[in-house]
Amino acid sequence: MGLAASRTRTVAPRRETSKSRGGRPTKSAAIERDQRLIEVATRLFLDRGFDATSLDAVAEAARVSKPTVYARYGDKRGLFAAVLRREIARWLAPLSAAAETQLDSASDIPVEQRLVEIGREMLSFTCGPDAVAFSRMMTSQAINFPDVAKLGKEEGWLKAVATTARFFDHLMAQGAIEVEDTTIAAEVFLDVVVGHHHRLATFGTPPEMKTAEKRMRAAIKLFLAGAIGPADRLQSAPKAAQRRRPSR
Repeated sequence: MGLAASRTRTVAPRRETSKSRGGRPTKSAAIERDQRLIEVATRLFLDRGFDATSLDAVAEAARVSKPTVYARYGDKRGLFAAVLRREIARWLAPLSAAAETQLDSASDIPVEQRLVEIGREMLSFTCGPDAVAFSRMMTSQAINFPDVAKLGKEEGWLKAVATTARFFDHLMAQGAIEVEDTTIAAEVFLDVVVGHHHRLATFGTPPEMKTAEKRMRAAIKLFLAGAIGPADRLQSAPKAAQRRRPSR
């Protein structure tokens, strides 16, 4: 993964930005410029890594001036944070969609089947090449730039936990599972279902998806053994009242 240093690249002529009467870009032109900057920066960070990506290269490839990049993002770390925030939102979208789909599904669908659908989406995005590449960059920059690690935690991990916990609240209200704290249950679920394969992928061993799904299904069975317990317990137990997650 990377751009060859000797690759010849034809630089497109600098694009003229539509200006308002005051000399500043119009709102639509500014939005287009920012989107182009983020897209170009994302590609360069993925191809070259954090250290080898310069603001000069981003500005040139995006056809904007370097002062424009500094004015908008401050420095390379600010630009990387903007890229990371957008990428995390893109990775989490399938998880949120899967959780919403399961919230709307019939309550007679087995819990295990519903969790497998969510787990499959999670495996897909957490072990994808882009997610793994950014995970490595976050890890390498976390010591020098702790705010980058904080962003990854707050925008990525905690939002994934919150999405999963809301789904567990729904299952609790249906009496399908019984746990003391749905936030802790969500953290455990995410870790045992996809954490192992994401760590391996980050270390350079991408999973074979058939094997990964087999392990995911086994992990879900183990998780449900604690969240549901003996099969006859649910048949005799009344519906559990929905519990509110402790704020964190």
